[in-house]
Parts: sequence; structure tokens; C-alpha cells
Amino acid sequence: MKIIKADVFVSCPGRNFVTLKITTKSGLTGVGDATLNGRELSVVAYLRDHLCPQLIGRDAQKIEDIWQCFYKGGYWRRGPVTMSAISSIDMALWDIKGKAANMPVYQLLGGASREKVMVYAHCTGSTIDAVLDDYARLIETGFKAVRVQCGIPGISSAYGLAKKGGKYEPAVKGYYPEEQLWSTEKYLNFIPKLFDQIRNKFGMDSCLLHDVHHRLTPIEAARFGKSIEAYNLFWMEDPTPAENQECFSLIRQHTTTPIAVGEVFNSIWDCKKLIEQQLIDFIRTTVTHAGGISGMRRIADFASLYQIRTGSHGASDLSPISMAAALHFDLWVPNFGIQEYMGYSEVMLEAFPRNWLIESGYMYPGDEPGLGVDFDEKIAQKYPYEPACLPIARLEDGTMWNW
Repeated sequence: MKIIKADVFVSCPGRNFVTLKITTKSGLTGVGDATLNGRELSVVAYLRDHLCPQLIGRDAQKIEDIWQCFYKGGYWRRGPVTMSAISSIDMALWDIKGKAANMPVYQLLGGASREKVMVYAHCTGSTIDAVLDDYARLIETGFKAVRVQCGIPGISSAYGLAKKGGKYEPAVKGYYPEEQLWSTEKYLNFIPKLFDQIRNKFGMDSCLLHDVHHRLTPIEAARFGKSIEAYNLFWMEDPTPAENQECFSLIRQHTTTPIAVGEVFNSIWDCKKLIEQQLIDFIRTTVTHAGGISGMRRIADFASLYQIRTGSHGASDLSPISMAAALHFDLWVPNFGIQEYMGYSEVMLEAFPRNWLIESGYMYPGDEPGLGVDFDEKIAQKYPYEPACLPIARLEDGTMWNW
């Protein structure tokens, strides 16, 4: 099954997506997501200038060999640009293999380990009352798990809040990042009050999640995790930056609140210590940034040895192709935990026709051959790339901080 063509597309149907489409001599095509929020064109160049020319003439059936060739053969291993490019190729090749076998990808991986995939929704509000209203709406819709983010009194902006009543999208159009203020003290004093009101109003049955988004030092994260134990969080996400993974041992010493980490990781090596020392409970790597389905399988198998479950990143800064691939992986992976689902606009779904199903807080990838998602080039052409970048954060005295 010889590869004769590999095309890269950049489109912005509401936000920027990088899409790879591989075509074989037999006429089968496969699609992959190579989106790297705020650094999209870097991945485009890596694919177009380096990897796509090397794909021509290769056998599309040799997924593992191609993965290893592009990982080891580039000499400069890992990193978000390299791994996003490799991930898109891996997804597209699994899509082709599924179509050739006339089977959905999850069947090729070994079949389903569950009937459906539990996802969590995003709940936001500028005030606690607004959050409670949004939480009620999501629970009524059928979601069993909800991530909550809230405006913090005394801080002009907070992570996870939508602007002007729209859905949350952190990337800001243009080349210069938005600057946001941060106060650890105000955050630590306020957020437990949010959880208290949610549990008082809705009880303990729903799965409650929260994203700290790297804002705390290890001892601050330990204090935070301990202060919220009574509210039985499903997880606190990214409590502190993970470059120095030894820091998480300090958090572990002080709290039993579950920890989820990994959406910015690029390979199994990024999470090796966190997993083997059991410093986390959920690994949040994603098919788009951690080596595709092939890379994710390695990470999940390793994590399963330590009873650590998956909780893959699934915000709308990844295209519907990534979500489709994630759902096939989620349906198969034995140590599944939960899947993020932020949702997509009608325009996004028009550009990426998909076969997945969603009902009452669960999703199913569908049984179409391959990934069950496509890419409409003509529609995508209507929405050209628009420069955009993620915000940065500063403390109230102007010190640069972790966003």
C-alpha cells in the first residue's frame, strides 16, 4: 500500500488547526491532527519540509517502522514540534489501516474494553452563582463529570473563563500575547469556597474536576490539595509545573487529592518518573502531542503497571480528528479514566465531518472503518490561518509567572 501523496493544510474554522492527509496508490486516504496551539506553523514546516517528502513511496501498512524511523532517524528527538508531526502521521496511518481492513481503529487495537467513554465537560463563570448555573445546565444535559473554573475576586482575569459570553478559547488573535494577572493568595483563599457551594447544592455523586494550570509552587499545591479533600475531587490538574518532577513527591506527602498531569508532555520519557514513583493518578497525554495512537499505547501500558489511569487532554485546541482518534484509544485502553470533551462549533464540525456519538455524558467513536472522521478541504479553504497566541501571566507586582 504505497504512499503517493502527503498534504498539509492549515485552516481556522474558529481556531487554527493543522491537518495532514495521506493518500495511497490504492486510493485510500487517512487524516491526522498536527495542531500545536500558538505554534501551528512550526509543525507545518516540519511536516512539509522534512517528513512528508520522506513518506512518499513508503508502505502505509508499516505504522511502527515509520514511527520509529521518524523518531530515531531525525536525531533531534522529542519536543512538541517533532512529536506533533509524528503524531499526525501515526493517526493518518491508523486511519488508512482501518479502512483497508474495513474495521474501526479500536477493533484493530484489540477491541473495546468498555461500551462507552465517559467525558467531562467545562463549566465556567465569573462568579460562584454563574458557575452554579452552568453546572446545573451541564448536569441536566447528562454529564456525569464536570471541570469547574471561576473568576476570582480581586483578579481581573482567570484561567478558563470565556469572554463576552462565548465558549472558552485562550488563544488571542494577533502576534502579541495577552497579559493576565495572577494572585496565588487570592486563588487559594477563594477556590475552596467554590467547591463547598457546588457540593452543598449538587451533592457528592457527580465527578468534580479542577485545573490549577501550573500556577502553584509544590508546597502551595500541597496546601491546596489538603484544603479541598472534603470535597472529593476527581482530580486537581497540573498543580505545579512538571519540569522538576521530584516536586510532586512533596505534594504527595501532604494530600490524598488525586493529581492529573501531562497535557504538555510529548513522550513516555516526560512522564517516566511521575508514573514509576506513583506521584500522579491520571496521565493526560494526548494523541496529537505524544506520538499518536502508537505513542499513547506505550504510555498507557506503562502507567497500567502502577494503576495509573488515562485522562487525555481534549480541548478544542485540537481538531475533531484528534478527538476521534482519542475515542478509539479510550474505548480500547484497559486503564481508562476519563476523557476531556470541550466541544466544537458547528463550523468546526462542518469542516471535519465525524461519526462519533455523544449522549448523557458518554461518547462512542462509531463503527465506520478507520477513525470515522474526515476533512473537507473546500470548506476549510474558506477559513484561512489567522495568527494567534496563548496568553502569559504576571503576578500583581509584574513578575512573569506560569500561565
